Amino acid sequence: MSAAFNYDTFVTRNTGYVDGATQDKIRRTRLLIAGCGLGASTAIAATRMGFQHFVLIDGDTVDAHNLNRQFYDFDDVGTAKVAALKKHILRINPEARVEAVQANLDKANAADLVGQVDIIFDTIDFLDLEAILSLHMAAQAQGKAVLTALSIGFGAGVLYFPPDSPASLAQIIQNDIASASSEGEATYAAVFGKIMGRIGAHLDRQVVEQVAKALTIMEDGRPCPASQISVGSFTVAALAVSMMHDLLAGLPVPASPNMVAHSFRNHVTKLIDISQ
Repeated sequence: MSAAFNYDTFVTRNTGYVDGATQDKIRRTRLLIAGCGLGASTAIAATRMGFQHFVLIDGDTVDAHNLNRQFYDFDDVGTAKVAALKKHILRINPEARVEAVQANLDKANAADLVGQVDIIFDTIDFLDLEAILSLHMAAQAQGKAVLTALSIGFGAGVLYFPPDSPASLAQIIQNDIASASSEGEATYAAVFGKIMGRIGAHLDRQVVEQVAKALTIMEDGRPCPASQISVGSFTVAALAVSMMHDLLAGLPVPASPNMVAHSFRNHVTKLIDISQ
């Protein structure tokens, strides 16, 4: 018979890195994981840090090609991602409270989901543009912090949008949307392509090449086939959960339009202004 779960025992080895007051905030903070593909790694890392209140939303199921980087097992293939991720969270912390919403985030449900949580974590490569903007605008209207992540090859980037950010996602990309509209249609691929055009000089060559290939395919209306690896997924989780800790500890966190980016290809961490 296994021993009963005890939260204090569970987080004992956090001592010295996470102070008691911050650990208590972590325990009480509610997280929205918007997108349980790349978001799965962050959800698992957050669970092990001591977060135990989650709202998960994703309309997709686990596929075999997800297993190279997303935190699922072969037994999960064919299962709804939110159901599989909830199972894995509860295996770590059986007292966690996890609401699993099997649906795509969209304009209709964004505000309600944001209203249930304290911090939003989203992955900008899994949704349509209208849904992404709806999520960020709802968070800003309700005074909620958002962390947005990118897996970028042998590394990752995370953007922090404070509740009162003067550089919201909508403000940053408004010129990109206008430019894409004037050229034809403001699709996600068209707008994201313009952002990548600005920041590409700061990224590894392989990343620029692979993203360019994916965006070309997406222009034809096909699903995003972007190559991603486990290192990127693990890096997203490390960056995002570290930044969540610092927010709750009252420590300074680089904010939008600066993206914290780390490359294990070059062993460099830098701030990239995505608006420039």
